[in-house]
Parts: sequence; C-alpha cells; structure tokens
Amino acid sequence: MQLSSLIADLDGVRVIGAVDEIEITQVTMDSREVIPGALFCCVPGTISDGHSFLGEVVNAGALAVVTEHDHDGELSGCVELRVATGMARRTASLLAGIFEGNPSARLTMVGVTGTNGKTTVAQMVGAILASEGGTVEVLGTLSGARTTPPAPELQRRLASIVRDADERGDHGAAVMEVSSHALDQDRVAGIVFEVAAFTNLSHDHLDYHRTMESYFAAKAKLFLPESAKSVVIWAEDPFGQELLALRHDAVAVTWGDASEIALSIEGSTFTWRGYIVKLSLIGRFNIANALVSLETAVSLGVDPERAAAALSFMGAVDGRMERVGTTVQGASIFVDYAHTPEALEKVIREIREVIDLDKRVILVFGCGGDRDQEKRPLMGKVAAHYADIAIVTTDNPRGEKASEITQEIMRGALGLGDVREIPDRREAITQALSMATTGDAVIIAGKGHESTQIIGDVITPFDDRAVARALLEGVS
Repeated sequence: MQLSSLIADLDGVRVIGAVDEIEITQVTMDSREVIPGALFCCVPGTISDGHSFLGEVVNAGALAVVTEHDHDGELSGCVELRVATGMARRTASLLAGIFEGNPSARLTMVGVTGTNGKTTVAQMVGAILASEGGTVEVLGTLSGARTTPPAPELQRRLASIVRDADERGDHGAAVMEVSSHALDQDRVAGIVFEVAAFTNLSHDHLDYHRTMESYFAAKAKLFLPESAKSVVIWAEDPFGQELLALRHDAVAVTWGDASEIALSIEGSTFTWRGYIVKLSLIGRFNIANALVSLETAVSLGVDPERAAAALSFMGAVDGRMERVGTTVQGASIFVDYAHTPEALEKVIREIREVIDLDKRVILVFGCGGDRDQEKRPLMGKVAAHYADIAIVTTDNPRGEKASEITQEIMRGALGLGDVREIPDRREAITQALSMATTGDAVIIAGKGHESTQIIGDVITPFDDRAVARALLEGVS
C-alpha cells in the first residue's frame, strides 16, 4: 500500500521526509517482525520502548516509522511520522486497520468486556450467531496468547475473517473479548462495535490499573457512543449501573429477565421471554452470562426463539465450570478459570448449591506471579470461608518465588478454615481427589483452559483437565 494513501486521512501526524512512491508492506509494533518495506510504530511499553529499536528496524528495511519524540539521527532514508506523546499506540491501531482495508467495517463486530464471564459470554454469542449461518469467529482467551491481541495482529485476524466470509459468499462476524489492557492501550481504536456487552467488574489487574476507578475508566471506553452503536449491560453489578448512567439507550439485563430457574450438577434451565433455555453450564452466574448473551443476540437482530434454542444446544466452554469427570468414590470434579476473589467465591457457592448439604467442596487453587498481588490474601480469605478444604498450590509463578506467593495467600486464610499448602500442583490435585468421597465436589481453579505452567522462564505442559482425567484413569 502506498504510504501516501495510508496516512491520507490521519490527523495529528507530522510527516518528516518524502512519502512519494513509498510502498508499505507491513504495519507492525514488534521490531522482531520487521521486513523490508515495513512501517514500524515506536510504542512505549512497560518493559521496553520501541524508540530504542529505531536503528535496528531501519537496518531491517523499515521505510517509515511512527515516533513520539526526537531521536539521534538513526532514520537515514526513512520517513518519520511524528505524533504527540501518548498517541503512538492509537496511531498504530488506526494504521493497522487502514493497511488491512478496515476489515471491522465489513464485519458484524461484537465486543464483550468485564472482569469475569467475558469468555463464556463471547462463546455463547458466537454459538448463537453461528446457528444463524455465516462466518463467525470468536476472539479471546481461548484463541490466543492475549485476550485481545495487539492491533496489527488483531486487524490481520479480522481481515482473515473477511476473506473467509467472501469465499463463502456470506457475511462475517467477529465476537471479541475486549480486555481493560486493550482498551487502555487503544488496541481497538478505529473499531466501531455493533454491540458492546458488559458482564461485571471486580478486583483484578490492579498491578496495572492501580485503582478500581482507573480499571473501570478503561472498561467504560468500550461503551462510548463512538465505540459502540448499542450496548447491553448486566445491571445487577454496581459498575453496570454506572455504565447505564453513561448510556441511557442501553439494554439493562437483570435477574428479572429469567424465571423458573432450576439448577443441578448437570446444568441449569430457565425461562427467558417465554422460551425455555437449557444450559450444560452449571451455576447462577452462567445464567447471568446467558441472559447477557441472549440480549446481545437480540440486539443484533436474532429472533429470540432461535437464540434460546441455539444456546440450549451449546456444549461446555473450555475451563469454565467444566465438569471433567467423577472419582471412583463418586465425587464430581470441576475445572474453572476463577482467578479473582469474586469469581472464586461465586464458583464455590454455585457448586455448593447443587450438591447435598452434608457434602464437601474441596478446592485447589493458587495465584499467578508478576500479577496483582493485592488479591492474594483476599483469595485466601475467600477459600477459607467458603470451601470445606482448600489446598493452596502453584499457579504460573513466572518470575516470582512460588513459595512467597502461596505464603501471601495463606496469610489471608490464617485461622479461618481448613487451608493446606501443597506447592506441587499435580500433587495438590492428587491429594484433593484422594480425599473426596461420594457426593463431594472438587474444584480445580485458576488456570481453566490453560495447557502450560510457567515457572521462571520455563514453560512446561500442564493442563488441569488432563491431569485430573489421567489421575482418574490411574495414569501417573
């Protein structure tokens, strides 16, 4: 694409150098990806600053760069696109979209955000839209390394959906989980969502956002009129009420939208708009997720009866309250992604509601390293209060010492209940299964669908579901 065409409609860009006859082959923010003809965006990051790689990317063949400040003469023969401080990320997102032909404008775009439930709601909406026909892709935690990928990767994936839809002769749709990091970093700048949906907001990611106010402010960007044409809000959440005050045209979803709720260890049923919905997912919070999903689908023009039927045919969501088996003694085993205090409390309470009163909930969980440290003692407190037996173990310690993480969790549980520490995660799961008896429930929380364990710089295979099933089959 000609550089002159790429930047023609961009505001706030000062061009330094001649742009005539320059053909751009790529837009990227990663210096390792640069190929000859690339446009490299110097994005300041939390670990490194793209400006420090200018010499490297020019030598690799970059023909243009987006910068926020002066440099030391490293741009010989390279066009500089100077933007104001703090605007490089947004500019990169806009350029990536233009370079890929603005694919989001040719798709039905659905954005889902919230602390908990994003993945489940996105998968539910995707299942409903897929039942209507057409090309549908769900982008999020289950489909990539990041919940919302960096803008150049995201735009390439959207362009791929457009191509797939064109080949099939139908219309494409992208249902996206939109993280608070992505919103804060303008990864979805330039995308206008047909519908944006909100699930809830609770303590998480404060290592990045610092305060709940900043965390909410990032989420709220998705619901601005320029970001979403219509919005669906879970109104039972206090932050949902704040969003409703911002968007008076929002669809407010409440518990009043569901009736005849029936819960069991096999799933749940409820009535919505006069139609019976049967979920293979257990728990009241998954009914809340379903209500948000259904109203999102209706906002997209799906007939309510068809939406309810589609959701009733949907299977389990990977690592989200996923029932992975039953022990020889007759205890049920669940794997869930719960890694916040509120999510952990909900999972335990929901499981307790569908087992007999005299049966136990046995919990295995930990907290990830290099992430929000404030929630660790809160997680310990929740585990001690709501589980009959809680086993604290390792969960992706990354660059931190696993023992220090578990001790921070244990401090929150001190003197509150039966909480044990077993550092080895496989051994923790083994012990939990061995102590469970008929009618008990074992919850393995925190990693959900993840298939690896990150300890230091070493990534090894580890899938809670596979480990649990292997133990059930007697395979070590």
